[in-house]
Amino acid sequence: MSNDIDEFFSTDRTKGTGEAIALPETDYREFVYDLDDPIVSNYREMDYEEFTADRQQADFLRNLLEYWDGLYREPFVGITTAGTRREGLYRLPSPAEPNASEPVEAGRAILDALSPAERDTVSYDLNAPEWRGWSNPEFVFKRIGLRMEELTDAQVARIHDLMRASLSAEGYERVREAMALNGFLGELTQLPQLMNDESYWFAIYGEPSTSKPWGWQLFGHHVALNFVFVGGREVCAPVFLGAEPALSEDAHPPIFEQRERLALGLASSFTDAQRERAVVYESVLDEAMPDDRIHPADERHVAGAFRDNRVVPYEGILVTELDDSQREFVREIVRDFYGLLRPEQLERTLAEYDEHVGETHVSWYGATDGSTPSYLRIHSPVILAELDHHAGVWLSNRTPARFHVHATLRHPNGNDYGKALLAQLPQ
Repeated sequence: MSNDIDEFFSTDRTKGTGEAIALPETDYREFVYDLDDPIVSNYREMDYEEFTADRQQADFLRNLLEYWDGLYREPFVGITTAGTRREGLYRLPSPAEPNASEPVEAGRAILDALSPAERDTVSYDLNAPEWRGWSNPEFVFKRIGLRMEELTDAQVARIHDLMRASLSAEGYERVREAMALNGFLGELTQLPQLMNDESYWFAIYGEPSTSKPWGWQLFGHHVALNFVFVGGREVCAPVFLGAEPALSEDAHPPIFEQRERLALGLASSFTDAQRERAVVYESVLDEAMPDDRIHPADERHVAGAFRDNRVVPYEGILVTELDDSQREFVREIVRDFYGLLRPEQLERTLAEYDEHVGETHVSWYGATDGSTPSYLRIHSPVILAELDHHAGVWLSNRTPARFHVHATLRHPNGNDYGKALLAQLPQ
């Protein structure tokens, strides 16, 4: 069995087919590589820097990183539908409110726990371009801030204290579980030096303050969070969460179970007329897709790393064409995507979604009864949220399955990294 794009990627994940893509009848364990297989054994003695250097010898990856770097150097615009950003979509409270004090205290505690050299490394100006340097893979591209696995246990604990203070209780547990599943994947492959629950980069932007904007960033394999505090508002976007495997033992509960249940509930409720509008492609590998619709690394999702300025036209059905119960399905899916935010902040952000519900589109790829892999996108002027089933990278399934999932969340029209709100502050 050869991989004909790259050691980890085959054309099976990108080529169109006239047939439905069957979901595996068994769980992820059928697809765990034998530990002597070169795809895992070749890297057993490498640390993450050695693995990165090795992977960058591959033409596919080298070309991808060159492309990413070009996107990184573009001036920030934000995701748009036609290349022009809409203004006035996001608003600060009036009068401005102080930022929450608990994250400030936790952020200061991190800085206090670091050496002067470490503080210099972890700290960036609020408007630093490094915000946009996050990525999802287990190899390293941009080295931003400090690597958690190279910190002491006490320093790592303080980073978790900041995440716990910034995120909702459910949101923190979801992120912690995604990090733990990365460690679980390292155990399955016996590559804990490449994939563990601390193989993440962490940075602070600005100075933790109740009166001035600031933020923090954490990113690595299957987790990327960009969190900003500004004038009493909190923005967590872009967000990238994923898992391989997404389904595992009781100790690692499925982190997308509720989201997938709601998504399938919505899709299965479509009438024939609604399905005609909502289902853009009958399969996640539909041969009707344009040649550039699927990327070997991103597959179907359009809002991942370095896609800050992507032009993404609307597709699918307007939410206003759905009945009340279906609209509630959509709103609950949106609530789940926003669920990393603390309750008050979630409601403020959800109110922005409600303001633009008349411009909100839902698109679906695949069967609507859950019998095949699927792709969901919810897209409006203020949200772009995706849920995508993927082929294996460290598991051997060559076509998408429910046990490798990527989910992205963006604030289109310029509010990723809280930039639209930051622009409203007095200069």
